[in-house]
Amino acid sequence: MKCIRLVILMVLASILTLKAQENNLHHQSSTYQWPSEPDVRAKLDKWQDQKFGVLIHWGVYAVPGIIESWQICSEPWIERDSTSVYEDYKKWYWGLSKEFNPVKFNPEQWAQAAKDAGMRYMVFTTKHHDGFCMFDTKQTDYKITNGPFEANPRANVAKYVFQAFRDQGFMIGAYFSKPDWHSQDFWWSKYATPDRNVNYDIRKYPWKWNRFKQFTYNQISELMHDYGAIDLLWLDGGWVRPLETVTDEVRAWGAAIPEWNQEVDIPRIAAMARKAQPGLLVVDRTVSGPYENYQTPEQTIPDKVLDHPWESCITLGNAWGWVPNEQYKSPTKVIHKLIEIVSKGGSLLLGVGPRADGTIEPEEIRVLNRIGEWMKVNGDAIYGTRVTAVYRDGDTFFTQSKDAKTHYALVCLPENKDIPKTVEWKGNLPKKGRKVKLLSTGTNVKWVLEGDKVKVTLPASILKKEKYPALAFAF
Repeated sequence: MKCIRLVILMVLASILTLKAQENNLHHQSSTYQWPSEPDVRAKLDKWQDQKFGVLIHWGVYAVPGIIESWQICSEPWIERDSTSVYEDYKKWYWGLSKEFNPVKFNPEQWAQAAKDAGMRYMVFTTKHHDGFCMFDTKQTDYKITNGPFEANPRANVAKYVFQAFRDQGFMIGAYFSKPDWHSQDFWWSKYATPDRNVNYDIRKYPWKWNRFKQFTYNQISELMHDYGAIDLLWLDGGWVRPLETVTDEVRAWGAAIPEWNQEVDIPRIAAMARKAQPGLLVVDRTVSGPYENYQTPEQTIPDKVLDHPWESCITLGNAWGWVPNEQYKSPTKVIHKLIEIVSKGGSLLLGVGPRADGTIEPEEIRVLNRIGEWMKVNGDAIYGTRVTAVYRDGDTFFTQSKDAKTHYALVCLPENKDIPKTVEWKGNLPKKGRKVKLLSTGTNVKWVLEGDKVKVTLPASILKKEKYPALAFAF
């Protein structure tokens, strides 16, 4: 019976993943407010230089390989085994914590793979919506350090994940879910759980919601004080927000937003967090204002240049967490997305989900390595760059150095096609007498102006390379 359930869950996971893409995405906010604090602005500028990061979703949902948290949420777009009683299903899900034993936990492998891919910042899920904590919180027993992994010397997972990435020079981000479906002060068992929201009327039980707010404050305080230097506090669950900030877009997420103030006092949390971590970036997703220090469109790329900080968070496969038989994006597709995002002023946060044993799929490692091979020789056109007046001409995208002294043209090539002998573009033209360097070889190339476009002749050596994702030129 257990094997049959796992097969059903695997099928449902793929269905649910596709539906989640359509029904459950955090889109970018309609407005942006620059932070006023000098140290936050300095950290934000440093973050904007990194351009490429990894978002790691890992929790009990990795045991059966199902989409993270969402299958215990009762909303119309969520599919489950029709023979399963909802309350029994939730008990089964909560019970996965007794099976989660990542004996091959290897954060050094994760950090090395990310570094080899050319990534420079990371965000790790310390707690997803299901409430299971990947750190040794004192606020609940529903955590990785209370189960079969608790005797492991590295049971306090978040501590060792953060340190492994710090050792590789990454900026460190703590993902934290504002909703907590395991907490009795969010999903109270006195009532049914019809959707993702708090399931009781906060106006009737203010003491209960105040207790949840303190619980949230205490957990984030632990992360800010006990886990080393943190650069980003990445807050998910944008429907938990002040009532006055609820927009039609938020209401369209798949669940009605209750008519009461469902907020956790982010100003108080941010003040505490920044005292412990000076200059900390707070990313309260989709809640426009002083605590959304950059925007986070999910699984999408904005259709134009944005004049404020943002990142597209996009999965390497289809799901955020690990699912079996995943279909991963090709290195070329990821590189093309990265180029487009950076040319529009953003950063790419690529989602990778480790398996339940604590390791990353070999195929994911292969894809990340291929991305890294390209980044090693073309990174100058990505890292530390800013937008240009003209960001694109067809499949060619443009960036420039922060001092505007060097311009870059990144020509995206069709996947699995031969490299052309010449490439051309309009919009950002080299000045007369300027040398144009092909970054992948470090050599100057021949070029001519033909009317309003530049035509570049590629060296014979580059034409022998197979499946080259993109060419980058500096001038």
